[in-house]
Amino acid sequence: MRGGWKAALALTVGGMALASGAQAQAQTLREALVQAYNENPSLAGERANLRATDEGVPLARADALPQLGVQGNFVENIVQGANAFLQPDRALVANLNASYPIFQGGRVRNSVAAAKTRVMAGRANLRSAEANLFTNVVAAYNDVIRDEAIVQLNQQNVRGLDINLRATSDRFEVGDVTRTDVAQSEARLAVARGQLRQAEAALIGSRENYIAIVGSAPASLAPPPVLPNLPDDPQAAVVTALNNNPALQAAERNRDAARIDVSTARAAKLPQVDLVAGGNYFNYLGTLNGTQFGAAVPQTGTAAQAGLGFTVPLYQGGRPAAQVRQAQARQGVAIEQVTATERNVIAQARSAFATWQSALRVIEASEAAVDANRFSLEGVRAENSVGNRTIIEILNAEQELLNSQVQLVTARRDAYVAGFALLAAMGRAEASDLGLDGGALYDPLTNYERVDKRWIDWDSDPTPRPVGTRTVDVEAQTPVVTRTLEPELQRPVDTDRANPAGDVTTPR
Repeated sequence: MRGGWKAALALTVGGMALASGAQAQAQTLREALVQAYNENPSLAGERANLRATDEGVPLARADALPQLGVQGNFVENIVQGANAFLQPDRALVANLNASYPIFQGGRVRNSVAAAKTRVMAGRANLRSAEANLFTNVVAAYNDVIRDEAIVQLNQQNVRGLDINLRATSDRFEVGDVTRTDVAQSEARLAVARGQLRQAEAALIGSRENYIAIVGSAPASLAPPPVLPNLPDDPQAAVVTALNNNPALQAAERNRDAARIDVSTARAAKLPQVDLVAGGNYFNYLGTLNGTQFGAAVPQTGTAAQAGLGFTVPLYQGGRPAAQVRQAQARQGVAIEQVTATERNVIAQARSAFATWQSALRVIEASEAAVDANRFSLEGVRAENSVGNRTIIEILNAEQELLNSQVQLVTARRDAYVAGFALLAAMGRAEASDLGLDGGALYDPLTNYERVDKRWIDWDSDPTPRPVGTRTVDVEAQTPVVTRTLEPELQRPVDTDRANPAGDVTTPR
């Protein structure tokens, strides 16, 4: 699968290198994917979220490490009691306490295991976020291509109707057609202009959405590469998805972590044993009067202790049992989430496969419709020239051709997006699958290994800085289209008797 993607993307880049003019400068789908992978703020946020999840392991492990602390105070006895024979006027006291847990009922071991399992779930969630981002990039990329073609088709239609109106007006002047024919041509041209404005607005929306996802304005976009290794039937897609879909894998890891949480909660009912040690220092600062006993009382001193401390819970108000039941309930939630996610993955794989196959059939039908409508339009024009067809029939044939052309470019977009969504559902649309070698791929293991064994209290990372690029400086998009319409979608505009070559004139 990875080889198929890399080969497909390489073919696109190679084809672009052989092109000339504006086409040679066209932006490829691979370039859009690389830019989004490196600069999209949502994906950068998911990476930061995983780094926060990584810290759960050292947090859980900290409960198994020694604890060391110092306490101190300074006391000034302003008023002494009559019986305070050994009470100094002031005292400085410091205590050093250390403890090392020996046995905690398995709480720490299970907490660390649950934290590690949630890290694995977080990595799967990051993979899922990558696949979702790439699916959105592919959709936005193809939306722009589709809407540019629709704008061009509508521009072509407006030019043709404008020439048709001029020809009809000329024929009306010589009495060859009626005023009704002219009105019909005027009405159809007005409708076409409205459709063009709608298409232009849709193109602007698609370009702005592309900017929001990718981070830059779309240049002339090259045709996307062929999607490799798509399944032959929905069952094959489902089998692959159940084995590789990252969302399902994340749900399974969360289920495993929830099961470990139950064992962690049960540890609250078990004894705990700690190795404890401590020392203290006191200094009365020469304010203790010990002459009443005939001997000098020390003004300073130290002491130290060491031993074992243990706690045997006998009754805690039902708290441990409630914690266990709570953990079991959450385990039940996680179990059901696995089933729910599995259902969604199966539905996504089957739906994407069906949508992809349906769009392929629509492409075939639309290509046939375009050819038939083009032939029909030519025939209606010819028959109109000898008086066997009316102007409205020409206008209807023009509209039918336009509709079939729009349906064709829309079906092509739908087929590609559905095919990529199918690969995403199968767990085959991540950065490692796409061969995005525009720099080193983000490796979540690097951060985990960096923080896993850290134990210093004064450690920290640099202040976070924005990773995702802002788009405030990107100019507002326009509906201007510079790319060339595909030859199979081009057609000669309507002609009149004075202009048999069909030369295009500027619409009034």
